[in-house]
Amino acid sequence: MTEILSVTLLSLLAGAAMPVGALVARFDLLHPKLLTANIRKFIVAFGGGALVSAVALVLVPDGASKLSPVSASLCFAAGGVFFYLLDRYLSQLKSSAGQLVAMLSDFIPEAIALGAAFAVGEGTGLILVLLMILQNFPEGFNAYEELAQSSSYRPAKLLAAFFLLAIVGPVCALTGYLLLAQASGFVAGMMLFASAGILYLVFQDVAPESKAKHGGLPALGAVAGFMLGLIGHMMITAN
Repeated sequence: MTEILSVTLLSLLAGAAMPVGALVARFDLLHPKLLTANIRKFIVAFGGGALVSAVALVLVPDGASKLSPVSASLCFAAGGVFFYLLDRYLSQLKSSAGQLVAMLSDFIPEAIALGAAFAVGEGTGLILVLLMILQNFPEGFNAYEELAQSSSYRPAKLLAAFFLLAIVGPVCALTGYLLLAQASGFVAGMMLFASAGILYLVFQDVAPESKAKHGGLPALGAVAGFMLGLIGHMMITAN
């Protein structure tokens, strides 16, 4: 199997976690008694833990290692401001597409970084694939349930949109692999930019949605999500 084919399939696998999460959410809406409110919050919090692990274990360490402190800080700050402004814009727009845009906002830079990592032979590519799967599944689950309740689109159209999102992964990954492999500074800056956006997303959307008034199961989901990311990171880097 050529490396280009490997990058394509792995990025498609990472993106496919979003429609899989959406399918599970669809099943949950059809059979609401199967999952309790705490279990749903656990799934959302699990995604938050996976997002934080992507930031802490891969995106920030790898991005910061290739930039000066000033450049790294500027890229990180720019990401935070951009995602804040994007969040405000989407809130004012009140469009059902906002949830899909929010998912793509962290998926696209991660997929580009994945492709660039494979091109230069870095082990972070496989770690990113694992973390993207862990975070895309609960993101797809949460986004579908919110869209199904707030939009007038039929379930078939919503699911089709999620499947189309999965195709974005290979496109971005191949862009990183073929065009940006030598632009290490740009990719590093993009990773830090995305890191700030992920942290904003976690504390603005994921953490409030996952909080339960009684019981700590959802918070435990965040710990579990980060733990699986840590285990994957340690297993891959040990080889």
